Amino acid sequence: MAGKPSGTTLYLPKRCRHLPGWSRTSVKAPQFSTHLGLYSRTAERASSRVIREYSTSFGLATRLLPAHTRAGICNVYALVRIADEIVDGTAEEAGLDDALRRGVLDALEEETLAALERGFSANLVVHSFAMTGRAASIEESLVRAFFRSMRRDLEPVVSLSEEQYRTYVHGSAEAVGLMCLRVFLQDHQVWEEDLSRLEAGAARLGAAFQKINFLRDFAEDSQRLGRTYFPGTSPGTLNDHRKSEIIADIDADLAEARRVLPLLPPGSRRATALAAALFTELNERLRRVDAASLHQARVSVPNRVKARILAETLIPLPSGRGS
Repeated sequence: MAGKPSGTTLYLPKRCRHLPGWSRTSVKAPQFSTHLGLYSRTAERASSRVIREYSTSFGLATRLLPAHTRAGICNVYALVRIADEIVDGTAEEAGLDDALRRGVLDALEEETLAALERGFSANLVVHSFAMTGRAASIEESLVRAFFRSMRRDLEPVVSLSEEQYRTYVHGSAEAVGLMCLRVFLQDHQVWEEDLSRLEAGAARLGAAFQKINFLRDFAEDSQRLGRTYFPGTSPGTLNDHRKSEIIADIDADLAEARRVLPLLPPGSRRATALAAALFTELNERLRRVDAASLHQARVSVPNRVKARILAETLIPLPSGRGS
């Protein structure tokens, strides 16, 4: 690392309690000399499978991460995915009404927080998240913020105020971005000044991803789920002017996130750049379609374009102070 800048202090990542059966306080390969080591590895594989089944773009970006970091990020996103399935239709398709889905979501939150405390869960996805959360010092407040936003999806989501919208985005996206940052910094030291910038960038990148998803999924969200997240919109009311405002807001989020990319550890920098580039491309495609089209269809990035973006991302990025 470079010499200490004047007026700043060094941030040393906090360590949680050691996980029994593991050789170190990280999510790197467990020791198979214990039953818990084997169980944890199985849980990790289960979470990885969840990601492969549900998200091709996310899976592509994670392949650029070091193995232990990739496992931690998959463990975070697998829990996010399971919570999404409770509120976004899968549980309803299984016959659960709103009250039952709320009960299942509440139980998942309680189990997640308990697993963070005790280091074990009978739910493999929760166990893998807790394993990562304890090693990377993911705060309980981030977990609670995430589940609070997930519960909001069990209520009517229409005509949100600006405050309700920002609260939802914080829990559903910014909090997840900060969880991922904790995983990225798990084995690294950064200056406090850089940490503040990284946290702001992680939150903005998570928010950008969420807003882009809101736009591209506008048809399904509004027609099937009866949800419109953006203030000033309701089913069937998104117009070109409002869409342009949303795109400009996303542009600002992405620009801020890109500015702090060089401060990330080298192992996570390129994968984050790829994810940002893929969503930037998606944002550009959303920019080029009119609002009326978003009421009818979902915009996506073709695989050939994803391959081109991947090749461009493999060009070395400039190093940050903490590289």
